[in-house]
Amino acid sequence: MSILIKNVLHNEEITDILIRENKISEIKPNIEAKAERIINGENKAVFPGLVNGHTHSAMTLFRGYGDDLPLEKWLNTKIWPNERNLTPEIVYWGTKLACLEMIKTGTTCFNDMYFHYKEAAQATEEMGIRGIFSHIIFDNLDPKRGEKIKTETKIETLIENFSDRIHFGIAPHAIYTVSGYSFAWATDFAKEHNLIIHTHLAETQTEHQNAIKNYGLSPIRYLNKLGVLNPNMVIAHCLWLDNEEIQMLADNGVKVVHNPNSNLKLASGHQFLYNEMKEKGVVVGLGTDGCSSSNNLDMIEAMKMMSLLQKGWRLDPTALPASEALTIASENGGKILNIKTGKIEAGYLADLFLVNLKTTAFTPNNNTVSNLVYAANGSVVDTVVCNGKIIMENQKVNGEDEILEKANEMVTKLIKH
Repeated sequence: MSILIKNVLHNEEITDILIRENKISEIKPNIEAKAERIINGENKAVFPGLVNGHTHSAMTLFRGYGDDLPLEKWLNTKIWPNERNLTPEIVYWGTKLACLEMIKTGTTCFNDMYFHYKEAAQATEEMGIRGIFSHIIFDNLDPKRGEKIKTETKIETLIENFSDRIHFGIAPHAIYTVSGYSFAWATDFAKEHNLIIHTHLAETQTEHQNAIKNYGLSPIRYLNKLGVLNPNMVIAHCLWLDNEEIQMLADNGVKVVHNPNSNLKLASGHQFLYNEMKEKGVVVGLGTDGCSSSNNLDMIEAMKMMSLLQKGWRLDPTALPASEALTIASENGGKILNIKTGKIEAGYLADLFLVNLKTTAFTPNNNTVSNLVYAANGSVVDTVVCNGKIIMENQKVNGEDEILEKANEMVTKLIKH
């Protein structure tokens, strides 16, 4: 498959972009090469596909349910009781809904942590975007149960053959749901098979206080003592930490994903130490978390929130400019997941989206990136290409009516009280 995008705005200049197979081949004005598909880029701007570094995709079905509660009460009274009703079918259609929403808002790759991960992978495979799906582990702090999980988890059954857009990992949920034994085993398993290990950590003040009470250490110091911090690890949140702990993350090559909308809605915290992490060399990405705690999967909205939060709590209007927010949401996400995506450059995977410049958000268009981050939201996305294939054009995705219908049907099977 070859695609030629003509006369599109990129880095404030009009240019052409040639895509061959699944990679960007050439970027320059007036490309004369023949292509199977030609996209008219007039009155459009192109951006790299966004990478949602942390989400629970099928939780789209919990959207608007259990709002305005603290994390611990929200989990224990709303989410976990109803998650007992999850079935492969429910997760499949919940993930399809998530993929639809992500495509429509410019996301072409996401890092998922949820149950029935193979059905989630199948749904994503069919929708045409990229996903990393982690086998989630809960042992309720019981090493004996952890031993059973260890015995039952085999690499042959964990990984199945999908396209090269689908990857797998392992996900010990959090230090308050997973024993040190299981964290250590999962880390060794991930290293042995070169898998991402995906977890929540240092998310709330309560988690921080309970870790000190139960282990005599803060969450990051606890994992550091266990010896599980390593370059395969992707940690969501990391709000409650100090400079010494940031150095621990840097020394061990740990990646961090910030989830500003979820953190604010659950009142987990707002002072994410981005500058401090960046200075020590920690790669930081951006995520939405699940729709039950952020209510949407719009990474364009998340970029704005991250940038404004950094400016606000630091009292510094120069903190985290729009261009840097875009890099965090795209190129950094690719680095975190070890996928060559998130950048419009020859040799990179052809994952990108076009926005309609004939909208109020881009009028006037004094600065295209600034307008994307500060003025726009996902509704400006017109066309999406992933892995060299057009998966949305003129804001239409194949099968979206069926997905919406099925998602509503699944909710009646999922939420019982």
